[in-house]
Amino acid sequence: MPFREINSKMVEATLAPGQKLFSQRGAMLAYRGEVSFTPNIQGGQGGVASMIGRRVAGESTPLMTVEGSGTVMFGHGGHHIEVINLAGDTLYVEADRLLAFDGTLQQGTMFMGSQGGVMGMVRGQVTGQGLFTTTLKGHGAVAVMAHGGVIELPITPGRDVHVDPQAYVAHHGEVRNKLSTAVGWRDMVGRGSGEAFQLELSGSGAVYVQASEEKL
Repeated sequence: MPFREINSKMVEATLAPGQKLFSQRGAMLAYRGEVSFTPNIQGGQGGVASMIGRRVAGESTPLMTVEGSGTVMFGHGGHHIEVINLAGDTLYVEADRLLAFDGTLQQGTMFMGSQGGVMGMVRGQVTGQGLFTTTLKGHGAVAVMAHGGVIELPITPGRDVHVDPQAYVAHHGEVRNKLSTAVGWRDMVGRGSGEAFQLELSGSGAVYVQASEEKL
């Protein structure tokens, strides 16, 4: 199910009978047609066990199920919205950045230590994103929120991308990520550049970077 970008802060989804999507609660702005909005106590896909896992991991955000026939406009908090289309690969994104996503996508939770080992865990602490992140896999569209505009940077073998952890939004593809440091003596005496930590992403895919170092 595609999302149509109305402007940088609003998207529209077209629903047909038998289709459904998930959105953050309170994100509906307007709709046409016969559409229902139901609180999703499971926080998305995967049943009760998956719900418990997401809550334990701190990757649970209030969602609602949207079904019916018509069009629905979404937006939240005036945040910039970026639509990401998945073609069978996996998107890694924090749960609180999800505005809406196709109901056919498989939702999961990943331990950050599994990407980058111990440094993956450290990354979660440095970025304030915790030790877990949400994954969405399959064919479909995801609308994510960010501060300011978003740029998509391709990642190809041999051409790693380094990102400020606070500006990181999401990534997809066969991508490894780790935290790299550039702490020198100048940082120790307070004369550093303020860029002591970066996320280093390598492999094949893309990373989305927002135009701000502010968390949602």
